[in-house]
Amino acid sequence: MIDDAPPPPPIRVALVDDQQLVRAGFALVINSQPDMEVVIEAGDGAQAVRLLSSHDVDVVLMDVRMPQMDGLAATAALTDPSAARTGTVPKVVILTTFDLDEYVLRAIKAGASGFLLKDTPPEEMLAAIRTVHHGEAVIAPSSTRRLIEHLATVLPDEQKAPAAVLDALTEREREVLILMARGRSNTEIASDLFVAEATVKTHVGRVLSKLDARDRVQAVVTAYETGLVSPGT
Repeated sequence: MIDDAPPPPPIRVALVDDQQLVRAGFALVINSQPDMEVVIEAGDGAQAVRLLSSHDVDVVLMDVRMPQMDGLAATAALTDPSAARTGTVPKVVILTTFDLDEYVLRAIKAGASGFLLKDTPPEEMLAAIRTVHHGEAVIAPSSTRRLIEHLATVLPDEQKAPAAVLDALTEREREVLILMARGRSNTEIASDLFVAEATVKTHVGRVLSKLDARDRVQAVVTAYETGLVSPGT
């Protein structure tokens, strides 16, 4: 039997960086893939917000330091669900040359789905785009733990989630959240807890829903902010 179903549409990517050569390099790599294409390029955050107000984009690769409007402010504007848009809210991945950048920390709080270093290998960048598009979150693997632990220590107490937000979680969901905070994948969590991966996916979905978290990164940040997981443990 021949499957005549058409292939899914390509992932629409926006590149936001004030260096044209950087955008050109990323565009060359992304457009070489059959399942994604660059549909918008912008030289600063303000231009990106303006262009994306009338164009649908799935994933935005966002630089941090730019003129007019930096990546933090642009991320907050683009991921604001109350903003007037023509379609869905795009996923934002911050691109930075800095391994621990306060702008990146604040961008994740503002709504970014993660960040990648600019010297990330092309195949990892492409994988990150696909991962974020599918609803997961991605942070540069070498920095995941350090970044979130740092976030938990530098944020003022009034900006942290109160411990009471965890009251809605069951004991099993707390276990899953702790393992998520340790950087474990769904497959690894399933092995740790001796359950099916489908069961883990269900637990993760309930954790995100109960914590009102956009993705795993937001949930893990909450785990640190509330003291469920402590830096260094």
